[in-house]
Amino acid sequence: MSTPLLVVAGEISGDMHAAGLLRALRPLWPGLDVFGIGGEALREQGADLLYDVNDMAVFGLPEALRRLPFFRRAFRDLLREVDKRKPSVALLVDYGGFNLRLARELKRRGIRVIYFISPQVWASRPGRIPVMAEVIDRLLVIFPFEPEVFAGTRLKVNYVGHPLVDEAEAVLAAPAADLSWQGAPRIALLPGSRRQEIDRILPVLWQAAARIEGLHPAVSFRIAAPNAETARHIEAKLAQGTLGPTNWAVQTAQTRQILRQADAAFVASGTATVEAALLRCPMVVTYRTSPFMYLLGKRLVRVPYIGMVNLIAGRELCPERIQDQATPQSLAAAMLPLLGDTEERHRTIDGLASIAEKLGPPGAYARAAERVAHDIETAVRPAGS
Repeated sequence: MSTPLLVVAGEISGDMHAAGLLRALRPLWPGLDVFGIGGEALREQGADLLYDVNDMAVFGLPEALRRLPFFRRAFRDLLREVDKRKPSVALLVDYGGFNLRLARELKRRGIRVIYFISPQVWASRPGRIPVMAEVIDRLLVIFPFEPEVFAGTRLKVNYVGHPLVDEAEAVLAAPAADLSWQGAPRIALLPGSRRQEIDRILPVLWQAAARIEGLHPAVSFRIAAPNAETARHIEAKLAQGTLGPTNWAVQTAQTRQILRQADAAFVASGTATVEAALLRCPMVVTYRTSPFMYLLGKRLVRVPYIGMVNLIAGRELCPERIQDQATPQSLAAAMLPLLGDTEERHRTIDGLASIAEKLGPPGAYARAAERVAHDIETAVRPAGS
């Protein structure tokens, strides 16, 4: 007999993590009938998806407001399917704006809610904490400082470690890919994955790269693109004629290999800073957004750093250049000390090794799957059976 399981991942990274957990869960609980919202990774795990992550992605408040009718329709359609299939357990992955509202409706239906990868309530919107304690049965977190955030609430919180630990170790253990670097030092550019991010961040990184080439004529740059569509957008942006370096290439689906092989990287703030840390790549963290979103973020965000790598370290281990500070001059100046046999470079690499230790041993998906399997058993099997 099959066991229905609702899974909702509204972003590409959430789809990847949901699929990794599901892959570890299936041997523990065969016969899962998975449905919900996700992307290609969940489809490969046999999920029946009502909506795709590409439809769910938004960037910024204006776009979210413009697409509000779509999200209301998706919400209603999902609940209609829930009422039809009647799962006992739901697995919600990140995507707090949608998933926390959904969790409340699921609890009203008596469905056990497991939440994997917490919304960053420790950075902003701490008022969500009591709401989460009310509507979530179990929270599986991936950063070591997160359990304490929920101390004093009735919420069951389990730290399972970061899933990227396994993936970074696999990259480090595998043969290096041929990225055709031509020259040294080698510098990676990670301007983000969304078009709006790339449009705001890439031009200043490009100009910073030109400044670095003026001091290191043999330098080689690689720009990481997660997919072919993003690569085309990056190349079109660079073709607009802004002054940049001469020795460069855009490479698709090779982000981790690029970080593994680079001497240092410019990294748009986000999960990529964790990847760079696990691959021991010194970095300059940067971000640029619209003036409105930046001012709004300054009012909401309550942490001293924007880069996750620095939040985990508890200090500015890697330089941050954000918004108006993210100029070609300041970015190049922050990068230069990381390129040679310098005290700054050695200190940074030692700090990144410490970050990797804090993120736990391999096996995050397996540990999370054990918790989910336990909760499925509790939900679908009557006590004493």
